[in-house]
Amino acid sequence: MKKNKLTLFIFLALIAGIALGYILNVNSIDVYNQNILNADAKVKSIEVSITKTTDTSSATFTQLKAERKVNAAIKKENEEIREKKLEYFTLLSDIFLRLIKMIVAPLVFTTLVVGVAKVGDIKAVGRIGGKTLGWFMAMSLMSLVLGLILVNLFEPGKHMQLTLPDQLVNTGIQKASMSVKDFIAHVFPKSIAESMANNEILQIVVFSLFFGVATAAIGDLGKVVIKAFDAIAHVILKMTGYVMNFAPLAVFGAMTAIVAKQGLNVLNTYAIFIGEFYLGLAILWCVLIFLGFLILKKRVFRLVNDMKEPAILAFSTASSEAAYPKTMMLLERFGCKDKIVSFVLPLGYSFNLDGSMMYMTFASLFIAQAYGIHLGFEQQISMLLILMLTSKGIAGVPRASLVVIAGTIASFNIPEAGLALLIGIDPLLDMGRSATNVVGNSIATAVVSKWEGELKESEV
Repeated sequence: MKKNKLTLFIFLALIAGIALGYILNVNSIDVYNQNILNADAKVKSIEVSITKTTDTSSATFTQLKAERKVNAAIKKENEEIREKKLEYFTLLSDIFLRLIKMIVAPLVFTTLVVGVAKVGDIKAVGRIGGKTLGWFMAMSLMSLVLGLILVNLFEPGKHMQLTLPDQLVNTGIQKASMSVKDFIAHVFPKSIAESMANNEILQIVVFSLFFGVATAAIGDLGKVVIKAFDAIAHVILKMTGYVMNFAPLAVFGAMTAIVAKQGLNVLNTYAIFIGEFYLGLAILWCVLIFLGFLILKKRVFRLVNDMKEPAILAFSTASSEAAYPKTMMLLERFGCKDKIVSFVLPLGYSFNLDGSMMYMTFASLFIAQAYGIHLGFEQQISMLLILMLTSKGIAGVPRASLVVIAGTIASFNIPEAGLALLIGIDPLLDMGRSATNVVGNSIATAVVSKWEGELKESEV
């Protein structure tokens, strides 16, 4: 009953946030949005004129630079005023996400150590890890390929017909230029304290695996550690219950701020792209549920139904991380063994972000289409393989998908300025990606539990 009440409150907060955001947008924020758009358009127009000016010492060139500076200042000033007016709404979601991040690292560490130590045998850890990574890699590849197929089928960027921009346009997004060497080095922590402070889930997983195996190896002495960590994990899960009570407020604040800033017009401007992407997510959900059905049979429908609350939470806050503790609890209630959940789920947050993976190929080729850049079959496959590598292990980075895309499209001479096409609507797209990531990781955990013969009947 309590679970259903919280889900209801989150849904009501979602609707209330959209309604209040729209009212604020129309009555208060829209004037600043118009000022920002006008100033931004002038800055871009002036930049084009500056690139065409050959005499950099002329009075015209100096005047253009001065006008650009003035309009950039106007844009910044209006953005600051807009943020100031909405700061108390964004504060609600910021506090909640901070509380969740406070919990995630110690929860992953304690539960994974207990899970690995209970498995005990390093061969068993390797067996479960092999099955888990096998499923993750297959799902990641499937998501990337689906995004590739859909973006070629829909061609959402084709009608934009944009001219190639000045290469100096700054998107404000840093590229993720992670090589194989960098990725392997990044996996291994140099300090567990630093890894936990930065919520580097993959590094925490590596340390926890070593710690858990070593705990099992020392025999009876290790039982004391397991008992202590098990108790700490239960304390943190209890804390999670307290933190989750703030979820409706966070959802309300996040939705109010997004709609107040963007308005409903952003949906009209990018309606085709947003609609086709969400249709793609719906297809991805169907594929994931079908694959889950092949292994879990009818129980997969019960699982998806059970994941309503964390999926809505991830959708509303645009953060898969926000749903992590609740997802863990509901998977154990569904019947997954705690040692499997605590092993598979943290890995999923680095290796199995299905919604984000589909978005990466979809968005990268959308930008290419918008500028009329044709990529052949071989180039698209190369892009897919690069995304397969660069997308791993950076889930904790803000706007991680855009960061990965920025690093990838540069390799194919696609203008990075094209990311500006996505920045405005990325929060709306991130909501769907985050909810999909939760469902994908839930199905993955249940599948591995089934393969290991550790899936019992669900607890009511």
